[in-house]
Amino acid sequence: MSPEDRAQFAAEIAAALKANDSCLNTDEQLWVRLAIAKQEQSIALRQAIIEKTLAGLVWSAIVGAGVIFFDFLKGHGFK
Repeated sequence: MSPEDRAQFAAEIAAALKANDSCLNTDEQLWVRLAIAKQEQSIALRQAIIEKTLAGLVWSAIVGAGVIFFDFLKGHGFK
């Protein structure tokens, strides 16, 4: 493809994009922005729930291991 052909091809693409008048109006743009923001919040909430759940499981495992350890010590004569 020669440089002239490339320039003509780029000009044809630009003209086709300008001729396509399918842009969203302001209400539609606002709705799309709000939908994107809602989706981002949903993802952040889901990540926070997973994070807190895993942290709770780790802490409960640590506390459970401590209870078992102290029960073992009490059962073997330590106070």
